[in-house]
Amino acid sequence: MRTVVLLKALTFVYGCNLKPNENVHRSMHLKNAEWLIGTWESKTESGNMFETWSKYSDKEFIGKSYLLIEEVPFILETLQLIQEQDSVFYIPTVKNQNDNLPVRFSLQSISDTELVFENLKHDFPQTISYFKKSQDSLVAVISGLKNGRIQKHLFPMHRVK
Repeated sequence: MRTVVLLKALTFVYGCNLKPNENVHRSMHLKNAEWLIGTWESKTESGNMFETWSKYSDKEFIGKSYLLIEEVPFILETLQLIQEQDSVFYIPTVKNQNDNLPVRFSLQSISDTELVFENLKHDFPQTISYFKKSQDSLVAVISGLKNGRIQKHLFPMHRVK
């Protein structure tokens, strides 16, 4: 009996000192990405780029990325964030790429200020990230290997709606 009590006590003490992996214990639910909802603008060399996100359902956000050229929107890609059970996927469909088929990126980490998605089998990018800087400011980052070199492109955005 004394041995059982001692083993339970040691298990309790040891278990209390373990630091959980936040990504495993943090909820991987789409609700945690609601800070992305809205319309975001980024000034680029090609013109003003916009990214718009709306909540289609509790398990799906839909969006699009477009350029305004002489006040005419030119759609660059359509976007989906979809929750399937305990996984979340970022699914862009980019005009004139990948035979106009969607590509799935799986959520790797999520917090109140960060979303990181990855698809190591994709040509470029392999990682798509969003970093919330403030309520009205974020940075989207695409990165990965391209032509044998690591590349990273940052898109600072501010909220317009």
